[in-house]
Amino acid sequence: MIRDGYIARWLGRDFEAAPGADGEVRLYTPGPTDGFEELRPGRYRRIVPASEVEDLRYVRTTCQWRGERFVIVGEHESWLRVEYTGGRAPVAEGLGLDRIDQGVWQTWAPRSEVADVREELI
Repeated sequence: MIRDGYIARWLGRDFEAAPGADGEVRLYTPGPTDGFEELRPGRYRRIVPASEVEDLRYVRTTCQWRGERFVIVGEHESWLRVEYTGGRAPVAEGLGLDRIDQGVWQTWAPRSEVADVREELI
């Protein structure tokens, strides 16, 4: 599973999360859970005070492709959308990456070519 976003620990369980500026944290789960409201099929939410959250961290999935480090920012079937983290434009250009913005380089990579996939907690 490719994860890129906030994870909150609440009552000893980890949930996908979205911290709010209002001192609350929105917790999400794919299945029915006590106290969670259904937003749509497969998506449930509960809003809790930030003071009740045991831990809030950002998780991202990283990998290596063609000898360089990337963050995985998406997936579709047998392809992964990867973003170069090396910060060197000549390397990004040499890899044939698409320039998305100043200093931001991405491409679709075959999942079979991607190695060393791991989650990093920030």
